[in-house]
Amino acid sequence: MQKVYNKILSVSGNVITVKATDVAYEELAEITTRRGKSLAQVIKLDNDLVSLQVFAGSQGIATDDEVRFLGNPMRVTFSDDMLGRVFNGSGVPRDKGPELADSLIEIAGPSVNPAKRIIPENMIRTNIPMIDVFNSLVRSQKLPIFSVSGEPYNELLARIAMQAEVDTIILGGIGLKYDEYMYFKNELEKGGALDRTVFFMHTASDPIVEGLMVPDLSLAVAEKFALAGKDVLVLLTDMTNFADSLKEIAITMEQVPSNRGYPGDLYSQLAARYEKAVDFEGAGSVTLLAVTTMPGDDVTHPVPDNTGYITEGQFYLKNGRIEPFGSLSRLKQQVNSKTRADHRAIMDGMIQLYAEFKETEEKKSMGFRMNEWDQKMLKYGEMFESGMMSLEVNIPLEQALDRGWEILADCFKPEETGLKSDLIKQFWPKDK
Repeated sequence: MQKVYNKILSVSGNVITVKATDVAYEELAEITTRRGKSLAQVIKLDNDLVSLQVFAGSQGIATDDEVRFLGNPMRVTFSDDMLGRVFNGSGVPRDKGPELADSLIEIAGPSVNPAKRIIPENMIRTNIPMIDVFNSLVRSQKLPIFSVSGEPYNELLARIAMQAEVDTIILGGIGLKYDEYMYFKNELEKGGALDRTVFFMHTASDPIVEGLMVPDLSLAVAEKFALAGKDVLVLLTDMTNFADSLKEIAITMEQVPSNRGYPGDLYSQLAARYEKAVDFEGAGSVTLLAVTTMPGDDVTHPVPDNTGYITEGQFYLKNGRIEPFGSLSRLKQQVNSKTRADHRAIMDGMIQLYAEFKETEEKKSMGFRMNEWDQKMLKYGEMFESGMMSLEVNIPLEQALDRGWEILADCFKPEETGLKSDLIKQFWPKDK
């Protein structure tokens, strides 16, 4: 039975407060105003005082307007008909296509029981050498992309969406500019990946609470596809916008702020989303990549700082490329021993040499004289950055490993690489 109330006690920002009983946290309510109907969600319970976040904003709401509690939390439709469609942060189509109202599922449910999970052991290929070779993405992994504003993180996400070896892509945008939203749609359409993608897009002009819904909508749909046997890759951008929305609502609710004004439960809010990454036994999987922009390139900022304790590494995007020293995939050892015999050796050996190149580059900038070995290191560093680190490089894993050997052979003698002689005998280019 739906509960109806006709007295709103207060309106503060986009939050209204009513006195009600038998109401659940995150339950939806419908507010009937002189302008029409608005959707709201319960965000705080204090005995019989109920605070609701109004999706479309509180403008036009009067204290005598009707509040009808719907008896259920936010739900979203689920079916194969969602593929190729674009929805907003309320799960409503924004692509002018037909409404989908069948097979409604609840969002923001609990994480999967660990006993139902299996150990991650399958690689997701992306044709990006800095991922496939050096920080392999593993099925059911949860990884952030740490970046600063202005870096091509959305371009990277779009490329991963088009090239990742998965069945289904769920792309969730939070606080996007309109041209960013259109970029994703156009790129995936050009790349032929649109028919296996579901979009949940929240723009900066949309209600804040809808931005908070995007990760939950994306992950709820992803979990259903995974249970149906699909390997799903969820791409979210930008989780800092998500955290800023949490902060804005917390300020409206006059909560005691924590570090830099963010709510004290920021860690729990982020973990509740990231922990939805899972590989189901006997079914599919959910893998999660989420952009986290760092204000001022500060990794100690509360959002990346909390994220780092939850996730299994990170991709660090800087100067238009994935940096090898800031990036880490803690699960890469689960898969790179199963790809090709030289994978781990190339990964370790090339990064060690690149670290030495960075030292040589610093010596050069300080005016030190360069010897023959230093010249080799400078040549190697330039070839490594252009041939492996550049995001323009688009080659399969095996071809990337072959290119690694070619770069080494162009710069060094076999014994100078530090690689095992049996691997050198097997993989060293025959014409070098």
